Amino acid sequence: METVFMIIVGVSLAASCGFRVFVPMLVMSIAVKAGQLELADDWIWIGSWAALITFSVASLTEVAGYYIPWLDNLLDTISTPAAVVAGTIATAACVSEMSPVFQWSLAIIAGGGVAGTVQSTTVFARGASSVATGGFGNFVVATFELMMSFVLAFLAVVAPIVAAVMLCVVGFFVVRRVLRRRAKRAVPLKA
Repeated sequence: METVFMIIVGVSLAASCGFRVFVPMLVMSIAVKAGQLELADDWIWIGSWAALITFSVASLTEVAGYYIPWLDNLLDTISTPAAVVAGTIATAACVSEMSPVFQWSLAIIAGGGVAGTVQSTTVFARGASSVATGGFGNFVVATFELMMSFVLAFLAVVAPIVAAVMLCVVGFFVVRRVLRRRAKRAVPLKA
């Protein structure tokens, strides 16, 4: 049962990496330091002082960059592959009580996949905001993403089931919205 909870923690942290790459890693580092999160032996370095300082600086830099119009879109180019890698690492670090083949398969497919999916959604939202507001409304999207990243990462550590439910609810609404848009496009226009 503990393995299932750690999978939920890892995948929730991976989804959080899709919103911001370094904020969930910072939350993980703080949680390990505080004794609230136990990682696989190969990943305990995430709780070191050096990692904590590095993730803090990286988080502040990343967050600041997303508040500069047009730089945020450039950051998405770098953040998309970085989010997949961070999501894979977050998941792999949390799931240790299984064979390495299953651990890495789960980390790559579930962790990297969820992080990539969330990141793709945020890229789309920021792109739409850039078109609609010339980039000057992107701070609203950036603030939402930052809040989601922090809240989801925090909940993944302290209340993994709540984080999983939140992730499912957000996923449901995103899928529903996409399906509605496709349905609207499929309806032929009458002359």
